[in-house]
Amino acid sequence: MEHQPFAEVQSARPVLDQIANKWSVLILTVLCPRPSRFNAIMRRLDGITHKALTEALRRLERNGLVNRRVIASSPVAVEYSITPLGLSLRAPFEALYAWASDHSPEILAAQRSYDERGGAEHPAREVGQTAACAPVGAR
Repeated sequence: MEHQPFAEVQSARPVLDQIANKWSVLILTVLCPRPSRFNAIMRRLDGITHKALTEALRRLERNGLVNRRVIASSPVAVEYSITPLGLSLRAPFEALYAWASDHSPEILAAQRSYDERGGAEHPAREVGQTAACAPVGAR
């Protein structure tokens, strides 16, 4: 990754805060192939609460990634669909998913190793300082 000035990294932060959280990624993944109603999305996302789904859908709609359509029926239904802007995240999300699938065994092994060493009981260490990744702001 190219080293970017701190100001550029900070300008991307609000956008990343909106789209790079667990529920946003999963909701967009559910909506990518076809529009879905609220309850269908909720069933697909085991563990999400009604409140968390409502808040995430509002945030995604506000950011132009999801459309909300009220269907005049009895009872009234609401259907959500992904926008072209939201769809433009498909390739990055697929790449992230592929990376997670490919590296899952390594991540699980690292977690086991960390837990076996006592995890958080170890003295504090500097995080993110490797040859490839200097801390943000040090660039």
